[in-house]
Amino acid sequence: MSDANAPRQLGRLLTGTEAKDIADRLADGDTLTTALKVVAVGQRAEIRRLLEAVGGGPGAAPQQILVLRAIEGARALPTTLSPLWTMPGHLAQSGPLTTSVTRFVDSARHAITCSTFNFQRSSALWTSLRTSAQRDGVAVRVYMDTRAADGSGQHWSPTTSEVAEHLAPAEVWRTKEFDGGYVRNHAKFLAIDHHLLLVTSANFSWSAENNNVEFGVLIDNPNLTEAVERELREAEDSLYERV
Repeated sequence: MSDANAPRQLGRLLTGTEAKDIADRLADGDTLTTALKVVAVGQRAEIRRLLEAVGGGPGAAPQQILVLRAIEGARALPTTLSPLWTMPGHLAQSGPLTTSVTRFVDSARHAITCSTFNFQRSSALWTSLRTSAQRDGVAVRVYMDTRAADGSGQHWSPTTSEVAEHLAPAEVWRTKEFDGGYVRNHAKFLAIDHHLLLVTSANFSWSAENNNVEFGVLIDNPNLTEAVERELREAEDSLYERV
């Protein structure tokens, strides 16, 4: 890789917060090894390689800091927050309704990551996620709870294998044993195109989308969204298995 391409690759790998933290540490006189402790272990070798391509050897820190500050600035987008409600009779008066989530899924251009307790076929997302997963260029990744999905025995609640088949070629991950017991996946969120994050109490079901009282927050912030996605990816080998 040429030096000219290294900053662009770094911009794809680092969040604005990570770029800032590395730059701050280098500016304080820390070594690159110490500065890179702010990023996930699995990313450190590649980020080191790219930073050394930007500028290596003695006196390289100022050039590396300059590139990191540019990434920090490019990522410094304002955060927008919106409440997202489900209420019987659509009585909620502030923010969009949970039924609008499919609109965000349908508009995804690059990637969708979702985590849920389980699916029900009655959910509007059951169809919407399948359509997105089959679109060229959209990578879909799903995390599920094994016992909630595979132990229900109800036809309206598909097993993890049925979800994987339905959403193919999406990646579907289910919880596995850890430290002597099964992990319970109760995190419920949707991440769209690495910048839009919905954190919600709602399961993927018709009742959660239409009839329960459910509350969520829709956050437009690439740094936070990428950090959430990365956290689960880092935990995959320990807590999940791919279906």
